[in-house]
Order: sequence, then C-alpha cells, then structure tokens
Amino acid sequence: MKNKKIKIIYPELSYKLTGIFYKVHNEMGRYSREKQYSDAIEKLLKDNNIKYEREKRIIINKEFSGNIVDFCIEDKILVDVKAKRFITREDYYQMKRYLISCGLDLGLIVNFQNKYLKSTRVLNLY
Repeated sequence: MKNKKIKIIYPELSYKLTGIFYKVHNEMGRYSREKQYSDAIEKLLKDNNIKYEREKRIIINKEFSGNIVDFCIEDKILVDVKAKRFITREDYYQMKRYLISCGLDLGLIVNFQNKYLKSTRVLNLY
C-alpha cells in the first residue's frame, strides 16, 4: 500500500467556519434550537464577509427536490446544523447524498448539543 499524503480540503475556510461554530456554541450553550444556532451563524457569516446561501434546496432529480441543507458556504462547503444527542449514520448518509447531488467535496455536520462542540467532516472525493 502506497503512502498517500492527505490534503485538507479548503483549510482556511474550514478554519474560519470552525471559529464561527465555536463562538456560537460558547455564546449560546448547548440547549438552543437548530434555528437559533443557524441565525447566530448567519450573523457571523455576514460579519466576516463570507458568501453563503441559507436553506439551500437540494435537487436529487427533476421530480424530487424536497431536501434542504442549512448552509452552502462560498459554493464549496455544505453545513448542516444539528441540536441533538448524537450524529447518526443517517445524518452522515444524508450529507453524502447532498454532496453528490451538488457536486461538492466537503460537508460539515455540526452538533451543538454536545458539551463540547462536535463537527463531523464528510468527504465526497470519489
């Protein structure tokens, strides 16, 4: 097996987003609703001049387009905000479907209900 150098996708943007998520988590705690976290994230995205689309509709095929992701950041990264006990396998697969449908490489699932902020990176590289 060859040694492959693993490259971080969008490191600067990911770092900025992680800082925003931590700031929101530190200010709001872990018992708010997803919409409240999303509102706070949106404000910080605006303050930091980061281009985004909120509640982006995901089109799986021409007949079905009922899925919505919380944020699409600079047409590069999808962000799904969660406020629940655990990130499930279904959350991961949902993000993977979103990435495939949008033709993007990186998705972040951010769970604000943990005592310590938990962000899960989902890749679509193959």
